Amino acid sequence: MIHYSGLRKDRPFLAVNCAIFTEELLASELFGHERGAFTGAVSTKQGLIEIANKGSLFLDEIAEMTPTLQAKLLKVIEDRGIHESRGTKSIKVDIRFIAATNQNINTLVAEGRFREDLFYRLNVMDIYIPPSGKEKRTSSPLANIFSKNRQRRRIRK
Repeated sequence: MIHYSGLRKDRPFLAVNCAIFTEELLASELFGHERGAFTGAVSTKQGLIEIANKGSLFLDEIAEMTPTLQAKLLKVIEDRGIHESRGTKSIKVDIRFIAATNQNINTLVAEGRFREDLFYRLNVMDIYIPPSGKEKRTSSPLANIFSKNRQRRRIRK
């Protein structure tokens, strides 16, 4: 709903579940790779970050991302670009990152298991959705949040 109610609605929306990949495979999915970069890399592959340019990338289960990949993602956000593996070229990207986790991210940050600087870069708008067994009507409060946000944007224009 976030992607499709915003200005990027006609641009790419991609999603990746960070919990189902090893560190190397998730890096390849997000950043792409050059042919021969590792065993099995038989061709050059464009990463999801580059493909989602001008659109949105949903990072599901972001808390499962390793510290190394968290640092690389932070660099993309700060530089607004990705660097090819050979380091010869930088590709600028304009992308909205949407992230989710079923873990208490504040606890992970406090314990040093999730980068605080990355958390603050991603945490532009915090939406807590209680587990479905605890809350009978999660869609109505969530719809109200998006509706109010959309109304605020219209007023600013």
